[in-house]
Amino acid sequence: MKEDNYLLELNNISKTFPGVKALDDVTLKVRAGKVHALMGENGAGKSTLMKCLFGIYSQDSGEIFLNGEKVVTNNSKEALNLGIAMIHQEIHPVKFRNVMENMWLGRLPMYGIGPFKLVDEKKMYKDTQELFKNLGIDVKPDTIVGNLSVSIVQQMEIAKAVSYDAKVIIMDEPTSSLSETEVEHLFRIIRDLQKKGVAIIYISHKMEEILKISDEVSIMRDGKMMGTWDASELTTDMIIKKMVGRDLTNRFPERCNVPGDEILRIEGFTSPYPRSFKGVSFNLRKGEILGVGGLVGAQRTEIMEAIFGLRSLQSGKLFINDKQVSIKSPIDAKKYNMALITEERRATGIFPVLSVMENMVVANQSKYLNKMGILDDKMRKNDSIKSMKQLNVKTPSFKELIQNLSGGNQQKVLLARWLLTEPDILILDEPTRGIDVGAKFEIYTIITELANQGKSIIMISSEMPELLGMSDRIMVMCEGHLSGIIDGKTATEEEVMLLASKYME
Repeated sequence: MKEDNYLLELNNISKTFPGVKALDDVTLKVRAGKVHALMGENGAGKSTLMKCLFGIYSQDSGEIFLNGEKVVTNNSKEALNLGIAMIHQEIHPVKFRNVMENMWLGRLPMYGIGPFKLVDEKKMYKDTQELFKNLGIDVKPDTIVGNLSVSIVQQMEIAKAVSYDAKVIIMDEPTSSLSETEVEHLFRIIRDLQKKGVAIIYISHKMEEILKISDEVSIMRDGKMMGTWDASELTTDMIIKKMVGRDLTNRFPERCNVPGDEILRIEGFTSPYPRSFKGVSFNLRKGEILGVGGLVGAQRTEIMEAIFGLRSLQSGKLFINDKQVSIKSPIDAKKYNMALITEERRATGIFPVLSVMENMVVANQSKYLNKMGILDDKMRKNDSIKSMKQLNVKTPSFKELIQNLSGGNQQKVLLARWLLTEPDILILDEPTRGIDVGAKFEIYTIITELANQGKSIIMISSEMPELLGMSDRIMVMCEGHLSGIIDGKTATEEEVMLLASKYME
């Protein structure tokens, strides 16, 4: 292919939703065999543009060309038939079926005579095995998907895209739940696809990752395309400036919180399951941000869910304000003014088909009951609008479905939900996962202000700069054990990684 020819062209694409112009005359051109990064803040229009390409949305104006020919994608099936595949950030396989059935769902190979057809499981097994071998994926086709790790399921989705003979594969935040080793394996698969002439449109907020894997970078802001650059010409600071329209010299807000007396103490928390957490003890002070670090499998999430009453314990004690309490469920946790924002906001956080208002008030419904036992919509509306202003939630209306908001704004709605319960202890599990640098700063500012007000924060994070930049102390987990607790002001990446990779008795 000549250098001035493109495999894929999206020309002058515009898309308007009620109250929002999501795409404004956007043009994106992608070459074969290249990784083309698409970047921008949450709400910049990246996902909307890709959904127009993949047939989930219909653009209001503009044209799409593939191999020089104009194409129309009215739905995802048409896009797949054209050779355009999309691996979504939130993967939803059929967990109780096996890998090969998930791979060929909707197009199972059949054999038989006339109307009498049976699934050709031998062919399905063989085709899956051959595909996996070519991609270097080590998993048996008849393995039940529910038993696989997130990274393997993601590799399965890539293989599925390849099985459609895809010329263009869109990857939306493909490494958000992967370890460094798993990321490297993904990159190897991507490089193999490049050699075969496949174009990869790669959406990520991880700057270092973008600069490592990409050939070209396109940046969007407020529904417009800011431009396209060779990745080799860019630095992290340059990308940030082009994304947010300003220099972001301080990635973390200044903190003036002064941790006080102990508010929470955990003694000897041990799970009944052999591969889970054991003998974990730590405390949390009023007005403190306690960071929690560790590698995949460290059991960080599991222990926080046990504190919140979502997981059972074999042994252990929990004290609040030096008084031992029993928390068996989230209802108990709420009684002690605790709140938890879960790691997977789409799976266990938001209610996608409900409005912004309904998602905000759902944890505090009893507050809005009048004397007749009927929900007071005026109170709910007023609290929702007030929270939207306080947290700068970008949405056309409190009536908007939360699924239509960007990831950063969904996260703010979840924060608002729990802040309306007026918690003293707030547990945040990966609060900025899949969120752009501008929205991250806003979330950091909210967390900092809460700590300044005397609220106590436990923040699980897999991002080292976030841990070091936001924590008063950092608690590091390794394989279910507490490796150590270090001062956030003096901690180094090396110190955290050493504790995260080796549990020392």
